[in-house]
Amino acid sequence: MIVLNALFPVFLLIVLGRLLRYYNLTNDLFLKTSDKLVYFIFFPALLFWKIGGARADAGINWHFCLACLCAVLVLYVLSTLWIILAVGDYEAGSFSQSCYRFNTYIGMAIIINALGGEGVRLFGIMVGFAIPVINVLAVSTLIWYSGQTFTLRERARMTFRALISNPLIIACLAGIFYARTVNTFPVFINNGFRLITSVTLPLALLSIGGVLTFDTLRGYFRPSLVAALFKLLIFPLAGYFCLKLFGVSGIPFKVGMIFFALPTSTAIYVLSSQLNSNTELASASVVLSTLLSFVSLSVILVL
Repeated sequence: MIVLNALFPVFLLIVLGRLLRYYNLTNDLFLKTSDKLVYFIFFPALLFWKIGGARADAGINWHFCLACLCAVLVLYVLSTLWIILAVGDYEAGSFSQSCYRFNTYIGMAIIINALGGEGVRLFGIMVGFAIPVINVLAVSTLIWYSGQTFTLRERARMTFRALISNPLIIACLAGIFYARTVNTFPVFINNGFRLITSVTLPLALLSIGGVLTFDTLRGYFRPSLVAALFKLLIFPLAGYFCLKLFGVSGIPFKVGMIFFALPTSTAIYVLSSQLNSNTELASASVVLSTLLSFVSLSVILVL
């Protein structure tokens, strides 16, 4: 029953987003605008609100965060080895991202349904640590295989810019600081955040469905399937052992396993386009991992 309760609303909205786009009830301009609103305003507001208003004695579960980061690094190493053996330079950056970048919006929606406020707080804090590490890994790989010559200073500047301009990182850090210093919101502010953030996940999930296209999947099925296996099979297995190694249990363990089983982020398309990697492979990987994640997430929720 937990699978139905947690996953059905999420994938229903994704399917609805696809149908709305198919019947031209939404268009590319609407989807781009909603993406910007979610990314720059609504989702950062949700993270700040949930983390900043958490109970004062909650703190940061360092074992949980370190276990998640350790799993990300393991996946990065394994996927890089596969790239060296079987992936061309033009596809390398897109393939690499497909193996470990995660869809934050789907993760937050499932955790809200399955684990409630404490799960949201843990996931939000972990996102604040994971996104910088993942951005550094992704940008470094894309630059390395881009075919363009960048100086060390240019590489560092591009990576640093990607970090300091990320609104999700800023919101998480601000939320942690607020939780440590103030910790409570006045009722009128709390109600304001509740109204503002209520549109976040429905809008994000409709947008995810709206941009899914199966056109690129035909030409890149095999590499996108390999990337999906890394993301939805090897990542959860590596993550499970990392969580056990760091002694993580209870709700943090469940949050971690959901994190490992999430589909690939749609953001990989943007970075691949900016840094001369294969955007068609990126698009195919997003579609296939989103479809197959229903299986991986169902298994995780049942365990």
